[in-house]
Amino acid sequence: MPYTPIVATLGYVLSADARRVLMVHRNARADDHQLGKYNGLGGKIEPDEDVLAGMRREIHEEAGIDCTALTFRGTISWPGFGKHCEDWLGFVFVITCYEGIPLESNAEGALEWVDIDRLHELPMWEGDREFLPLVFDDDPRPFHGVMPYRDGRMVSWKFSR
Repeated sequence: MPYTPIVATLGYVLSADARRVLMVHRNARADDHQLGKYNGLGGKIEPDEDVLAGMRREIHEEAGIDCTALTFRGTISWPGFGKHCEDWLGFVFVITCYEGIPLESNAEGALEWVDIDRLHELPMWEGDREFLPLVFDDDPRPFHGVMPYRDGRMVSWKFSR
């Protein structure tokens, strides 16, 4: 059977000093399968847009800012991840420069600046703890990982550069 994932973006907006990252605390909707977790910003790619345009649109929709500098960090395939065990393929970016003032919240929850070195203290998907060090490391090479989920839990993680 062919792999036909939902294609999405995942972005991490850095503060001007690059020590903090803008995260959404998913606390706005009781029916959210990510309720209580912290996430980067992003979402599904629209049929008429490329991945970079999708990332810019999602950041604008979710944070009210316009990306002026983005760095591609990698891809992650999440088989079985979605609310109904859908497969997802995410393109991961770090946003290093933007225009505007970030919103305080959006439809998914509060937007919060978090020290990068404290991300591991937040409630988040267990798999995020595996790939986030790659997002913020100094290695310029993009990573490409596979992180299957079953019953809402990460099964394994592997990546290459």
